[in-house]
Amino acid sequence: MRVLVLAIDRDDDFGKKAGVKGPVIGRDACIDAALKLSLADPEDSDANVVYAAVKLRDELEKGGQFDEVEVALITGHPKVGLKSDMELVRQLEEVLKRFPADGIIPVTDGAEDEQIFPIIASKVPIVTSHRVVVKQSPGIETTWYIIVKYMKEILGDPEVARVVFGIPGLMALLYGISKLIGVWYPESEKIVSTVIWGTVLLIIGGIFFTKGFNIDVRGIVGALKKAVVEQFIVVLSFVSGLLIIVSGAIKAYLYLETYSLQLIGSYPGTPLLASLIYLNAMAGSLALGIAVMLAGKVVHAYLKRDHHIWYHISALLMTPAIWVTVDLTTRYAMAILTISDIDVFKKLVLTVLDVTLAVLVGVYTRGKVRGWMKVEAEEGDRGVRAEA
Repeated sequence: MRVLVLAIDRDDDFGKKAGVKGPVIGRDACIDAALKLSLADPEDSDANVVYAAVKLRDELEKGGQFDEVEVALITGHPKVGLKSDMELVRQLEEVLKRFPADGIIPVTDGAEDEQIFPIIASKVPIVTSHRVVVKQSPGIETTWYIIVKYMKEILGDPEVARVVFGIPGLMALLYGISKLIGVWYPESEKIVSTVIWGTVLLIIGGIFFTKGFNIDVRGIVGALKKAVVEQFIVVLSFVSGLLIIVSGAIKAYLYLETYSLQLIGSYPGTPLLASLIYLNAMAGSLALGIAVMLAGKVVHAYLKRDHHIWYHISALLMTPAIWVTVDLTTRYAMAILTISDIDVFKKLVLTVLDVTLAVLVGVYTRGKVRGWMKVEAEEGDRGVRAEA
């Protein structure tokens, strides 16, 4: 069996530092190449790889396990990757032409050179491998290779890079800002520091929460943008109605005692009674806010020629009934009126009439806008044909 002891220099330190061009074949030629690299850079471990390969070749030849043993050195390219591996394959084929080995024993000094093992095995079987570790720095090159490899992967993935580098960078940036503000305004340093660190924790917690529960933040933001653009009137009316409801709720809370005196003639004695008075006080703003939201839906449906406009119109006309219903039910729960009261009876009749009117208007409108369904269907077909 003919065995080749193969020293590998994947990043071509021999060529860069000592001017040695691969492949180098033979014991004396390899020793001469290693000596040149040792003189050029005594700290480079690739020279030790060649010395170790020569020593292994001598030991195998002396041991007599194989019919013939030869040693060779192949060098790659400073740009480690496809280019260097192609160069190593070319040199390996050249070596095998001069010494057609039946097996190869690669000799390396770390994990980076071992990346070429599958390529070597595709040419000639690998009998065994030998790694040279410099005693003064065991494992340093392998560790450094692993660190560089994962750093490249992190930098190559923008999403991971934002988390790995973005969060520490944000923390350092905000910490620096808080310190500068503390220099200019010492009395506010504690407040600023608390606000900044609270912001950082909020951001980190938000990132971990969205990642942990697999929440598509970009999809949500994109959907919101699309909704704002395509349904601006609806969004505007929704925000307006929500502000009306919130402002009414705040006002009812601030004037709860005053309203309680007007309604029952005393302060609310229990939390349940206070809740009923509070709900009664904000009934008007609640109905008005809902009406504004529905009005936006009606306008949007009219502009889009949406045949569901009849439904929104019916709901809009029912908002006075909502107001009266909340007012009467809360007053009845507080036992300050009875169903037999003439005012209550009038309000109930008006509520029924309001609901009846809303239903009739909805039915009438539905018949009038039935043709809008055809328009909507035709627009949908044109959109499908355009995409096709």
